Amino acid sequence: MTGPVAAPSTLLLGRYDEAGRLRFIARTAPLSATARREVGGLLSPGGTEHPWQHRRFSAGWGTRETIDHRPVVPDIVVEFAGDTAVDDGRYRHPVRYLRVRDDLSPAQLPLSPATPSLPA
Repeated sequence: MTGPVAAPSTLLLGRYDEAGRLRFIARTAPLSATARREVGGLLSPGGTEHPWQHRRFSAGWGTRETIDHRPVVPDIVVEFAGDTAVDDGRYRHPVRYLRVRDDLSPAQLPLSPATPSLPA
């Protein structure tokens, strides 16, 4: 996520693959004030063992600029809406945050392919 943990500006979304690695799949557009409070109340800072602790993420498709992010414990599922521009398992454009899915855990989601393929 970007911004303060208690009120994130955007979310960096990931899914686990078949090998158990947390794969980056999307970044949200800026969150509304309501969404920042809702999500921020559920987030906990990720420790030094977080797989994205020293990872760099691009600020935009085709740019070398990176995002200043803060890893958090990946135990919250959110629902989002995105367009169909997906490359190598990642959404090319920011997605729109819809809501927290407190009825689901990350373990209940289908696994992301270890080697993503493009849709036919």
